Parts: sequence; structure tokens; C-alpha cells
Amino acid sequence: MTTIVIVGAGGGLGAAVARQFGHGGFDVALVSRNQDRLDALVADLTAEGVTARGFAADVRDRAALEAALDAATATLGPIEVLQYSPVPQKEFMRAVLEATPADLAGPIEFSLYGPVTAVRQVLPGMRSLGRGTLLFVNGGSAVRPHPERAGTSVAFAAESAYARMLHDTLADDNVHVGQLIIPGAIVPGDPNTDPAVLARRLWDMHGERRGFRHYAGDLDS
Repeated sequence: MTTIVIVGAGGGLGAAVARQFGHGGFDVALVSRNQDRLDALVADLTAEGVTARGFAADVRDRAALEAALDAATATLGPIEVLQYSPVPQKEFMRAVLEATPADLAGPIEFSLYGPVTAVRQVLPGMRSLGRGTLLFVNGGSAVRPHPERAGTSVAFAAESAYARMLHDTLADDNVHVGQLIIPGAIVPGDPNTDPAVLARRLWDMHGERRGFRHYAGDLDS
């Protein structure tokens, strides 16, 4: 049995993906900043028959993220799937004419340096397994910049470019890279953006290994 690690795991999409992959035969490693919330989510998943563990780390702290991923591998075994989907912080949503270089540093750390750190940590194990999947989840500003959300627009674009290069480079290593764009909010009960619906999309992206960019809905909706 191998492991999915969900970086940015919470009670919405992260929990739904944990259930989808956990019931599909994966052990589940959950990474987020708050250990108490992780412990509560692990307890819920365990009660549902999913093998899960939580590892606290801030994605902007490279050493902490590396340590969490190392601990996940040591505790649960080889990581076959990495999902990078932390929710951006509110202070990243600054208008473009107000944004200073300092305002963009946090989003870049969050959405570029974080995934680069995570990928570099798990990729050797995927290569040893002979297979792997890297899943990136982003909002609509990744493909359509929004002037009122300068930080995420710039940082998501950088993350998208990085992920696309990985997709093109790692195909020969049997490591599939996919990006799911979620326009707007994740809404329980919505036919496109309910967490369970999105989790199934990500499960299908992992299984079908087809294409790079996928959309959960219409950018104009």
C-alpha cells in the first residue's frame, strides 16, 4: 500500500480527498499548520476506516515542510500521490496598484517555493516506486489574473508554470502532473464544486493520467 499526502489539508476539500483516496486503498498523510485540527480530522477518518496521520507544518517554512514529508514517509510508507492545495491567506488578496514587492513575497513563498520544496522531497520516492502523481489545485486567478487579487494571480501563475514544466519533464518517469482549476468558491452541494465532486475529479485525474489542466467549472460563471 502507498500513500497520498495532502498539503493544505482541511475539513473541506482535503477531507473529501482523504476519504476518496483512503477508501480507494491509499494511506493518507495530512499536512497543515494546526496539529489539533489535524488530530480531529485524523480521528474522523480513522472512524471511517481510513488509515490517516497528521503532520503539522507551515508551507512557507521549508525545513518544517521537509520534516513533515519525511515523517509521513517514515510513518506511512512511500508517497505515490502529492496534492498541493493550501488555501491562500487573505492578505494575499491585495489590489495590483497597492501591491509592493513585500506584499508579493508571501504569496510566492506559499504558492511557488512551497510546492517546489514538496515536489523535491517526494519525487525521489516516486521514482523509486516507478510511478507517481503530482496534483496542483488552484483558483481561477491562476489562468485569468484578477487585479484585486494581485498576490494570488502572480503566485498561482508561477505555480502553474512550474507544474506545467514538471508535466512535460516527468512523463518519461511515469510521474503524472495535473492541475485542477476551481473558479470561485468551493460550495457544498454545488454540482461542480462540492468537495466530494472535486475529490472524484482529482481521483480521476490520478487514475486516467490524461492531460495537464482541468477545470471544475466555467471561468465566466
